[in-house]
Amino acid sequence: MSISQALLPEFDQEMATTRKLLERVPSDKGAWKPHPKSFPLGHLAQLVATMPGWMTTMLRATELDLAQSPKYSLETTDTLLDKFDGCVSEARDALKATKDSDFIVPWSLKHGERVLFTAPRGVVVRQHINHLVHHRGQLSVYLRLNDVPLPSMYGPTADESW
Repeated sequence: MSISQALLPEFDQEMATTRKLLERVPSDKGAWKPHPKSFPLGHLAQLVATMPGWMTTMLRATELDLAQSPKYSLETTDTLLDKFDGCVSEARDALKATKDSDFIVPWSLKHGERVLFTAPRGVVVRQHINHLVHHRGQLSVYLRLNDVPLPSMYGPTADESW
């Protein structure tokens, strides 16, 4: 089994779970923050919706420059879901097409000329899935604080059983 074949089931599961959570983001609460230092709900949802697209860049290029990333905006839930679905589809295709030898290629995260880190592509892809799950967890807390029922993710929630 190739590395990409081994990663695809996890990718598919995490993306399906992430979509269930994004579906519940209330479009009218985009500017809401749990604390003055926190990211607004709409920006966090946009981050979660677009992060799968970063994986496409990870798998097709050797670097990502955060200085070139678009600024955050407040979008409707339907817009975020459309973006998420497109990013997931592209990332899945890129992952499926990646050869084992591509996973050892050095990959860098940059901000302009500054290199934030470099690691083998395979390490970065795994970390990225974890990073997405982390922000999805934050999003679940934001939704709970807004009395939005949470879907089952790794097991039942107070709102949804198995």
